[in-house]
Parts: sequence; C-alpha cells; structure tokens
Amino acid sequence: MLYRAIGVMSGSSLDGLDIVFAEFNEQAGKWQFTITHSACYPFSAEWISRLENATQLPARDYVQLDIDFGHYLGKELNRFIAENNIQFQVGLVSSHGHTVFHNPSGKMTAQIGDGAAIAAETGLPVVSDLRSMDMAFGGQGAPIVPVGEKWLLGEYDYFLNIGGICNISRNSDPFIAFDICPANRVLNLLAREAGKEYDDGGAMAASGTVNAELLEKLNALSYYKEPFPKSLANEFGTDVVYPLIKQAGLSTPDALRTCTEHIAQQLGKTVAELGAGGKMLVTGGGAFNDFLIERMRVAVKGNNTELVVPEKALVNYKEALIMAFIGVLRWREEYNVLSSVTGAARSSIGGALWLGNEA
Repeated sequence: MLYRAIGVMSGSSLDGLDIVFAEFNEQAGKWQFTITHSACYPFSAEWISRLENATQLPARDYVQLDIDFGHYLGKELNRFIAENNIQFQVGLVSSHGHTVFHNPSGKMTAQIGDGAAIAAETGLPVVSDLRSMDMAFGGQGAPIVPVGEKWLLGEYDYFLNIGGICNISRNSDPFIAFDICPANRVLNLLAREAGKEYDDGGAMAASGTVNAELLEKLNALSYYKEPFPKSLANEFGTDVVYPLIKQAGLSTPDALRTCTEHIAQQLGKTVAELGAGGKMLVTGGGAFNDFLIERMRVAVKGNNTELVVPEKALVNYKEALIMAFIGVLRWREEYNVLSSVTGAARSSIGGALWLGNEA
C-alpha cells in the first residue's frame, strides 16, 4: 500500500518549519520510504518572538496564537506544495505543531498550530495533537519519534537526535527512548550573545575552555538521576540550564565549551547505562556541530559505539519525515505511540483528524 504524506515540525530550537513530502510503501508489514521533497522555512523575527513568549500569554491570547499559528502553518504548507508542484499528490498532512507546555506529571501537553485551521487553509486531511492520547494513558507524551525509527530505520542500534533537546532511542525489545538533556536551545541562546544565530560547526566552543565548577553543577541536576521513561520541557533548558551557565559569568566561548562538554558527557553516561554498543544514527541540527560530534565520539568510545551522521536530508528532516509516518499510521488506525518508550498504560493511536477536503 502506497501513501503520500507531508510531515511538518516546529522544533524547540526555533530555527524554522521543517517540511517533508514523502512516500511510504507497506508490503507484508515491512515499510520503505522515500523523501521526495523537503524544505526549512525560517521563522520571521515576529514569529520567533511570539513563540518564545507563548508561555506568558493570558488564556484568550494563547488560544488566538494557537489559531493564528495554525493558519500560518497552512499557508506555509500551501507555499511548499506550490513550489514543488505536488498539487493533487498529497494525501495527508501530519503536523506536530510547536510545543509550548509539557507537564507529564499533570498529564498535560500543548502543541500550538490548530489542526482545523491547517485543514481549512490546505483543503487536505490533517492529523494534529499527536501527544495527548499517550498523556491521557499516563505516558510522558515523548518521545514519539521512535515508532518511525523502529519501522523505517531498523538497521541501527541507537538513534540520537540533537535538536533543541537531545534525545536517544535504543532499538531493542522493548524499544527504549527518552530525553537526555537540553542541547541547541541553550547553545543557540549562548551564541546569540556573540551576535550569531548559532555556533557554526562549534567553532566558538572549540576555542573556549571547560569550567570544571560549572560542569559539575550542570551534571548534578536532579533530572539526570531520574530513571527513564522521562522527558524534558523546553523550560528546563531556558529556565534552569541557561541561567545556571549565566550565573558562572564566563566568556561566551567558555560557556559554549562547558555546555558542549556537558551534553557530550550526558550522552556518554546514558550509553554506558543502556549497555551494549553498536551503530548510532545522529540527526537534527546538532549533527552539523562538528565539535560537539567530536566530543560525543570521545564520550562513547569506551562503549564501542559508532556515531553515524547520514546524508543531509535525513539529518535535517528525520523528525518531519516521522511526523508524516505517524500521520499515516493514524489514518490506518494503527498504534503510532509506543508505551515501552513513554511509560503509558498501553500503546495508543494518537492524533486528531481534521478533514479539510471536500466530500
């Protein structure tokens, strides 16, 4: 069975909308995929500001932002469809939206980008609100990407995504996945202090020196002692890790160097706890941070783990690709969130379906 779907992802690093148009072919329970078209549409300064400040809005303004962002997503999807001349080819859109609140202890998560607004703009079936069903069953609501890793990329032993948050999956029975620590969200905040959107290749970090006292404080944060399954809200990076770094009063290169070492050491600690080595597929924007990857390779070397950075399309768009796949599974009414990953009472079929197409 062949499915053609678009996946759209707005990550916590706020670097833009990742959009993928992919074909998924299922035969006898085996899945294959092809990324046909992809793009990243950067956010304007206005949208970055609105998304960054979403947690501070009164209820009425927050709901309005949800609707506005949905219409914005729909318009950007129409732009993507027109630019790639794929009108009448897209069977389904699956949108992750942009995470604003995430509180597993309260069974609450919120990703803005109203699915009805997207469906109205595009005139297509839209799947949205991908995490809430798992949360209702007592799960962490994250990570949800592992279902795609399991079915689409099963030749790897580990999957590491370095986005705003760094998360890991282990391809095992049961499949295990969880958030490790903040990553690009904090690194980018530090880079902005030097007038840069990000630390290109990790060059500034490489020129700095590790501050041992700060590194010890970062590694001692209580989250790192919690057992998995577990997940992080964006605020852990912006409201806990970043202020701790700022309090140390370091130069930007030294702050970046220390934060980079913290991320690498947390990966090394995680791999050691999970046990057994193997091939680790590395994706997300952090895969292009050469210095971070270098430090990560050192951190996992003792555990016989090989970091593999794949072709650029998969590095950049793995999460958007899997959002599309999650939408396809929802359309087929099959499990698309794994309880072994999230800790929910059972696996679930997540996502609200909005039929924007004419009958």
